[in-house]
Amino acid sequence: MGVQARTIAVIDDDLPVLESLVNLLASNGYKAEPYSSAEQFLGADGLSKTSCIITDVQMQKMSGLGLLDHVKKVNSPVPVVIITGKPSENSATFYLERGAVGFFRKPIDGDALVDLLKFVLLGEADDVPLF
Repeated sequence: MGVQARTIAVIDDDLPVLESLVNLLASNGYKAEPYSSAEQFLGADGLSKTSCIITDVQMQKMSGLGLLDHVKKVNSPVPVVIITGKPSENSATFYLERGAVGFFRKPIDGDALVDLLKFVLLGEADDVPLF
């Protein structure tokens, strides 16, 4: 599988979380592209360059839910994983019903995230955690 097929966009306006996720993915053989906002990601034509998106829910302008809605609206096949550190009334089911392939609360279980990515990108996981 080529590198582009394993390139993951990580979108979070919390720099330590962004760096941590990029490092986690790199240590597991993925090429991770960091973005501090959904607008930065879309402005860099990130949707055409990645095979998966990991995005925070709460960001300054476009939220992770807004980005998920955009991905679905343009009929992109790129899977989206939603992450959040803030409690809300929305549950994992809320995001999964809207098309996310996974949902994680911060701090993120790195092993569970990597297992989900193996399944989503490679079809190689025994027990797939969605959240």
